[in-house]
Order: sequence, then structure tokens, then C-alpha cells
Amino acid sequence: MTLNVTAVSYGLKLSQPEVRRLRAALTAAGVTLDAGTRTGNGRFEVYTAGGTLETGPADVDGESALAGLRRAVTDNGVDGVDTAIVPAALRNAPRRFLLMDVDSTLIQQEVIELLAAYAGKRAEVTAVTEAAMRGELDFAQSLHARVAVLAGLPADVVVSVRAEVTLSPGAAELVAAFRSAGHAVAVVSGGFNQVLGPIAEGLGLDYWIANELEIVDGALTGRVLGDVIDRAAKARYLREWAAKEGIPMEHTIAVGDGANDLDMLGAAGIGIAFNAKPAVRAAADAVVNLPYLDAVRHIAGV
Repeated sequence: MTLNVTAVSYGLKLSQPEVRRLRAALTAAGVTLDAGTRTGNGRFEVYTAGGTLETGPADVDGESALAGLRRAVTDNGVDGVDTAIVPAALRNAPRRFLLMDVDSTLIQQEVIELLAAYAGKRAEVTAVTEAAMRGELDFAQSLHARVAVLAGLPADVVVSVRAEVTLSPGAAELVAAFRSAGHAVAVVSGGFNQVLGPIAEGLGLDYWIANELEIVDGALTGRVLGDVIDRAAKARYLREWAAKEGIPMEHTIAVGDGANDLDMLGAAGIGIAFNAKPAVRAAADAVVNLPYLDAVRHIAGV
């Protein structure tokens, strides 16, 4: 069986000797490469090369061969340069579905930490958030504990926090590129609808969902309404929304940074760790260690 793949390498700088080393690592791993192309946007550089990989008779869908190739490239890559190995079928699909995490992915901040600052609890909430993102704590339990410290804050702190939020560099460009090409874009967040809503609407996202802060008599109660958006929910929404768009799961891309994103990264056609925790980088199909979220569009071929 022959598996058609595309190798996409990206870094702040990508010299010709580094390109040759990357090609040598791919060839040594069994890929027959086409001629590659170099692109860049002044912030980072990209090298893309198509190729074929021969798989064994037992590897019916090419998954084990693909995983082995990714490990080989990671082990023999170039410092400061990441390489994603992407099935050509995903990059060539007429429609693709992109699902992203929000905090520390679509945006640069963790919203719960910004809210906690108004309660004078930022340091302790930050410590809990980091432990949860490393997978050391149950996300739902940790969220309830962090939200509890917000009890009594006036509801208009949400407006103040919204003004503090900034998109990750390249986020708007990534969304615009996908949407202008006719693809679907969504976000799913363990954060809060009251902050996410205006951001999602401003970007023109197809779908979005987060947790809902309970507000009574103009103040936060320290509780969230309904079920928490945890790692299982994120994967569920990926499947649900992709099906609604008529897009096969193998043509989906998921991007996130923390343990709460692991299920959706594993379920997607390609799961991308964006400046992520070590456990997430280890589990993902591809990693982006650049500060620029629009590197994802080059991985997806958009």
C-alpha cells in the first residue's frame, strides 16, 4: 500500500542546509519525496514537500506507518524547526473543519485568571489552571473550584476582562483563510460564553461554545450553569459539528494546548499542539512551537 503524505516544516528561520537535513530525515524514514516549495510571510518560513510512503500489508489504513514516520522525523529533525506529516487526502479535501481551543490558543490569555485578578485570587487560580492543563487535576472539579472564588464580583467585570483579551498572533488570519476557502471554523472552550461570544461573532465563526457563568442580581454567583465543557465534550462537539457540515472526521483539524484538549486532538484527522504542555505535545500528530497560530493553515494546506 502506498500512502500519500505532505511534509510541512516551519520555523522562524529555515536555511537551505536545514532543508537538506529535513529531506534526508524523511528519505531515511522511507519517504519518496517530490520537489519541495519554500514560502514565508516575513514572520516565519515554511517548506512543503509531497511524497509517498510504502506501508506494510498489515497496516491497512496507514496509521501505524504514519505514526512511525512522525516519530522518525521528530527524532531526526532540526532544532527550532517543526515538521508536520499530513495525509495528502486531508490537505486536498474540498472542505475541511477546523476546531480550536480558546484560552492560550485562539487568545493569548486564560480568562479565568483575568477574572480571578478582580477577586484578588489570580496567583492561586493560575496555579490550579496550570495543574489542570498538565492533566494533574480533573478539569471539571478544578473549574468549579476556580469559579467559586469569583462569587460576589459584579457582572460587569466580564466586560472589563473582555477588553483585556487579545487574539494570538495569526489567529484572525487563520480564520479568514479557512473561511474564504469555504471551510468551516469553530471553537470550543473551557472558558466562558460571556467573554467568548463577542470574539466568536467578530471572527465570523461557524460554531462556538463555552461554559456559562451564573449571574444573579447583577453579580457572579461563583457557579457555572449546565455541564462543564471538558475534554470529552470537546471531542463530542468536534464530531457533532463536522457531521452537521458533512465533513468526514479524517478531514478535520483540531488545535489546542492543554490536557483538556487531548480527546479532540486524538479524534481529529490531525491534532495539533500549539505552544502546548509536554504531555500534549507528546500525544499530538503535529506541534507548533511558533507564537503564530496561522502556521496551522500551512499544515492544513489552506
